[in-house]
Amino acid sequence: MKLLEYEAKNIFENYGIRVPEGVVINNPDEMMIHLPGLGPDVVLKAQIDVGGRGKAGGILMSDAANAPNTARELFSRTIKGVPVAKILVEERLPIEHEYYLSITLDRSSKQIMILFAETGGVEIEETAQKDPEAVRRAIVNPLLADVPQFLLRSLTGSAPKEISTVINQLYHVLVEKDALLAEINPLVTTKQGVYAADAKLILDDNALGRQGITVNRDLTEREKEAELHGFSYVELAGSIGVIGNGAGLTMATLDLIGQLGGHAANFLDVGGGAGRERVCRAVRLVAGMPGVSVIVVNLLGGITRCDEVARGIVDAGVDQQVIVRLAGTNETEGKRILEEKGYLMLDTMEEAVQAAVEATE
Repeated sequence: MKLLEYEAKNIFENYGIRVPEGVVINNPDEMMIHLPGLGPDVVLKAQIDVGGRGKAGGILMSDAANAPNTARELFSRTIKGVPVAKILVEERLPIEHEYYLSITLDRSSKQIMILFAETGGVEIEETAQKDPEAVRRAIVNPLLADVPQFLLRSLTGSAPKEISTVINQLYHVLVEKDALLAEINPLVTTKQGVYAADAKLILDDNALGRQGITVNRDLTEREKEAELHGFSYVELAGSIGVIGNGAGLTMATLDLIGQLGGHAANFLDVGGGAGRERVCRAVRLVAGMPGVSVIVVNLLGGITRCDEVARGIVDAGVDQQVIVRLAGTNETEGKRILEEKGYLMLDTMEEAVQAAVEATE
C-alpha cells in the first residue's frame, strides 16, 4: 500500500529524518489558521496517489499573502483524473543542493538495495538513463542492524556526512515498517541541514496487519471483494478473464494467453477445494470487470470437485462466453452439466486458451 506524502513524512520524522514544517488542510479556509508558522513562502502539494504529480500541476508555489487563493485553485483541480481532497502546505526551503535517495528490495539478490545520486528532482529517471553511473548502488543484507560504514562512504562520496545518517535512518524505516520502497526525492541540503523535501513509502500488503493497518486503500472495489472471499486476485489490462485453481496453473494460463497473442484481464486463483458458491462468486467477479469479453476457467479437480465447479459456473449466469477446461474428480459429471447448458468444454489448457484468444480477435 502506498502512503501519501504527509503520511510518509510523519514516519520519516519519527525516525529522525528532518522534514519541512508543514500542515495538511482539507479546505482553503484552513489555510489562514496555519500560515503564521510556515514563513513568507510556502509550497502547496496535492496529496494524491499518482506519479508525476508536479509536472501535472499538483504542486504550486506561493507567497503567504496569496496562499489562500492558491489553495482554492489547487483544490479545484483534478490531477490525472484524481480530485484534490487534501493539500500539504509546507515552508519553502532555501535549497542549496538536491540529491536522490531510495531504498528498495532487490529480488534478484534477495537483499536490500540502496540507490543514491548527487542530482535529484523530477529529472532523476532521465539522468539514470543518460548516465547510469550517476546512480550509485549498494546491496545490504537485511539482517544487518545498520548500513555498514564502508558502504555509506562509497554511496555518498563527497556529499555532506549528514546524508550518511539519513541513509541509515531510511534503512531502518524500510526494515521496521515492512516497506517495499522508501524514497526521498529530492533529499536537499540547506544552511540549516538536510531535509526530506519529498517522501514516498510503499508498504508490503502482506504485512499491513502487523503494521496496525486494517484497510488497504490501494485496492479497487473488485480487489476488496476478492480479498473478502479469499481469492488471490490481480487486475490486468486485457479482455480475457482467467480463473484457475493454484497459482502455478493460473499463471501458466496467463503465460499461454500471452504466447498465443491474447491479453489477460486478470489473475484469479480460487484455491483448492473450491465449491459451487465460491466458483460462482469468482466467475461473477471476473465478469464484472470492464472490457472482459470471454472467460477461461482452467481447473484441475483433486480436492476440488469438477461437478461442483460446473454447477458454480452455471449458477453465475454471466453474459460473457465461458470456456472451460476441467480435469480430475467427477470430471465426467462436470462435463455433462456444462454441455447440457451449452458451455464450450475443451480437453486441454492449450485448446481452451486458443479458443478464448480467437474469440477476442
